Amino acid sequence: MNSSDHSLRAVKPQGIGARVPRKEDARHLHGKGNFIGNMTMPGLREVAFLRSPLAHARITDVRIPDEIKGSVFLRSSMPDALDIVAPSTLPSYQTSGIPPLADNKVRYVGEMVAMAIADSRAEAEDLVEMIEVDYDDLPVYVDTDSALAAKSDLIHENWKDNVFVTLKTETNFEELSSKADVVVHKSVDLSRQCMLPMEGMAVLAYWDHQADQLIVYAGTQVPHMIRTGLAEFLQMDMEQIRVISPDVGGGFGYKCILQREELCVAWLAKTFKQPFRYMEDRREHLIAGANTREHHYDMTAYTDKQGKLLALDAKITINGGAYSVWPFTAGLETGQAVGNLPGPYAFRGYRCVTQCVATNKPGFLPYRGVARTGVCFAIEMLMDEIARTVGREGWEVRLDNLVQPEQMPYVNVANKHLDGGDYPRSLRRALEMIDAPAIRERQKKGELDGRLIGLGVGCYTEQSAHGTSVFASWGTPVIPGYDQATVRITPDGGLELRAGIHSHGQGMETTFAQIAHEVLGVDLARIKLVHGDTGRTPYSTGTYASRSLVMSGGAVSSACKQLVPRLLKIGAHMLQADESSVRLEDGKVVAGDKSVSIDEIANAWYLRPQLLPADADPAGLEISVGYKPKVDTGSFTYASQAAVVAVDPQTGAVEILDYVVVEDCGVMVNPLVVEGQCIGGIAQGIGTALYEETPYDDHGQPLASTLADYVMPGATEVPNIRFDHFETPSPHTEFGAKGTGEGGAIAPPAVLFSAVNDALRDFGVVFSHTPLSPHRLLEALEEARMAQPQRATGTTGMQA
Repeated sequence: MNSSDHSLRAVKPQGIGARVPRKEDARHLHGKGNFIGNMTMPGLREVAFLRSPLAHARITDVRIPDEIKGSVFLRSSMPDALDIVAPSTLPSYQTSGIPPLADNKVRYVGEMVAMAIADSRAEAEDLVEMIEVDYDDLPVYVDTDSALAAKSDLIHENWKDNVFVTLKTETNFEELSSKADVVVHKSVDLSRQCMLPMEGMAVLAYWDHQADQLIVYAGTQVPHMIRTGLAEFLQMDMEQIRVISPDVGGGFGYKCILQREELCVAWLAKTFKQPFRYMEDRREHLIAGANTREHHYDMTAYTDKQGKLLALDAKITINGGAYSVWPFTAGLETGQAVGNLPGPYAFRGYRCVTQCVATNKPGFLPYRGVARTGVCFAIEMLMDEIARTVGREGWEVRLDNLVQPEQMPYVNVANKHLDGGDYPRSLRRALEMIDAPAIRERQKKGELDGRLIGLGVGCYTEQSAHGTSVFASWGTPVIPGYDQATVRITPDGGLELRAGIHSHGQGMETTFAQIAHEVLGVDLARIKLVHGDTGRTPYSTGTYASRSLVMSGGAVSSACKQLVPRLLKIGAHMLQADESSVRLEDGKVVAGDKSVSIDEIANAWYLRPQLLPADADPAGLEISVGYKPKVDTGSFTYASQAAVVAVDPQTGAVEILDYVVVEDCGVMVNPLVVEGQCIGGIAQGIGTALYEETPYDDHGQPLASTLADYVMPGATEVPNIRFDHFETPSPHTEFGAKGTGEGGAIAPPAVLFSAVNDALRDFGVVFSHTPLSPHRLLEALEEARMAQPQRATGTTGMQA
């Protein structure tokens, strides 16, 4: 790792900017984590679900043998549980209620029809197999074209068509497009895929008779929001529900919504006052969790002769599946797409229509990057197409079109408030690290093994920590506001931090401690983060949208700062010094050559109050603070990535030879964590680019329901990733931080397709449909070979 800017700022050994190993890794590496699958309690019953084998059908009859009727439940068994409804204020939005169990109709393969309970999961599955269901087939809408063409038998009968929502924007388009010298068309597609966290969905619920509460252990990113949703849809008062999220084995957005399985298990515990648990298996996830990334883009770019973009016309179609999820709705992906397509580029003419279309697939969920992987893929493929059209290198066209540093802060054509940075410098540094001139020379010489070398680049912005105004514009039913944190100094000088977010791999137990250490100087080993428990933490909407460190981390920073005057007052009194002459340094209040530690101050406050000044703040050494950034339109991380690939034209195999990242997420709290987040995201992005896909047949049957068919990248497919870091502090956040949890997953499809297209440029093939699997590559090359005579007479290259 090289850091261009990081070394210019003094870093405390345990403070902001220090490469501190993650505190939580010790328990995970030694198998001491506490996951829902590890839990047990007396009387625990396991839950299994009967899932629909059809994509679109009416349920005409359900037959349950008499001997198991007390252990099997249908939608009619749950009259006190409401359908999960995610309303929206977007004018064109059509609401879809999600029944806990299918109610007279199924809308995708894998939809839950019934649930069974037993002492073991295997026994519950045996009960499920005894249930008989009769269905009447309905027309199946697998793709958006068939769904849009439908006039009857709509997915939701009360709708006027199969469209969740349509968003439109237009700014200076007619004026600027008319000035173009060059017009370039481009279409791109992303296939549907799963998120595949290591731990699937998991929930355990029971009734605590002492507290008279429903206790729900949920593997979730958003415990407070799950509590809010359960209270609404189980028709309970919120104080009757406590949600606890223990260790979570990955989330990526899959665990930031209220799942109907969570509602069902909570209903069982509420109704029978016994403990129940459901744990999703891998096959269930691959069938019912194929819920993301499927976008189609039709774009037309209007440029000058050098490829400088003047205006962009785009139509984006999102395959939204059967339901709009709570609380983010189908409007989130749609809004992110239309708002983020311009990316890091400075053009002033824009027209875009984005539709989210209902189909007979699982409902669309916000996956790591939330539309930005798609829009980055689209705009970067368009930049490469512009470059081919005007006869320039792709990075030359990008450098001309990127927002320039002197333009910052910059409000772009989609009204995104880019808050600082040097985008062109980032790209130039990536080209320097990858050694673009050397790669061009290598390509001229050729490879002894016959493989073809390609170089690709991609640039993106990552809007993070979106605030109230942004989510309000998307019309979601839950709008984030202030995140709160409680900071408490213990009687022996330790520090407890309480925040309502929850970590599922981000290293918050370490980074939040570093933030507190930066302000108060308490040793990291003495700092404990309490999170993920609605009964012990202040409210937060949770962990999503790269927001936790900015929002809850900002609240921790603000709370610690507000404790400092209280410590100084008590410390000055104990040192018999003037309050204006003391300072807090390395966990001590210092006056000249005398000092008193926070440990001693805490001991005085809690155990020896006779040592306190008469005017000590009665609020003591504990404080709760709400925080949101001064500007709540989000902070914008940005990055450039570049890759070198080797393509085997005989086998279709693609090997990533080198991969570099130049990113700027503001002031890094922990560069080790930043790089870990980025590496994980890039691994997922490699999956999107080269491997992961859930295809469907014409009947809506998923064709990749096991890991034998659904291909993921492994350790040998993820290269050594090299980093450089810039640090442009955000002017709006505590300590200048920006979010970075999603960025790694945004650019890889664009970067790798750019590289493969570069490698195969002499074949006249341009790939623009994920994933770039070997069979797709070989089919396109064979078609290109067959078309050689036509190309020789002037036919343009083929799109694949």
